[in-house]
Amino acid sequence: MYDRLRRLREAGETGTREPTEPDRRTHAAAAGLRGLQAGLVATLVMTAFRLPIMRSLPPSANFWARYVSGGDPADHPIPGIALHLLYGTVNGAVFGALFALQDAERSIEPEQRGLVWGSVFGLALSAFGSQVMLKEVLDTRLDADELALFHAGHLVYGLALGAWVGSRTEGVEDPEEEYEYDDGN
Repeated sequence: MYDRLRRLREAGETGTREPTEPDRRTHAAAAGLRGLQAGLVATLVMTAFRLPIMRSLPPSANFWARYVSGGDPADHPIPGIALHLLYGTVNGAVFGALFALQDAERSIEPEQRGLVWGSVFGLALSAFGSQVMLKEVLDTRLDADELALFHAGHLVYGLALGAWVGSRTEGVEDPEEEYEYDDGN
């Protein structure tokens, strides 16, 4: 914390200027690209979490079967997983750009903000997924246990997404530097 305060004080002494609107847009675009990476990683983490627990394909297989190819969702594992990865990756880019544009709570570290806002984002996607995609678009109703796991999977996605973006964004002195503990790695 003292190191963070020292850096903020030094930045003020060197006359660091507030970013202009074009700077913010450029930063948001770069953060969106980092968000693409984060979205892919977070979707893989969420999928690894949900597949053994739910023992079913993501609902994107249902979407593919219903609107593209017909048949049973179990007949379309590859397109179902591919759509799931696409949705998660694109939403990661959206989160990355939004994360870069928000400037509230700059007093906490980017990693911490990433975890908080990633969790909120993951749960918002989960609410949209359960209320709009499952109920309205796919006419699917999950029982209470399935719904809880659906939300838990999206929380895992949000945590992974926020941790990735937060650790590779503004305020982090060297996003490529590895974390070290007091006694080294």
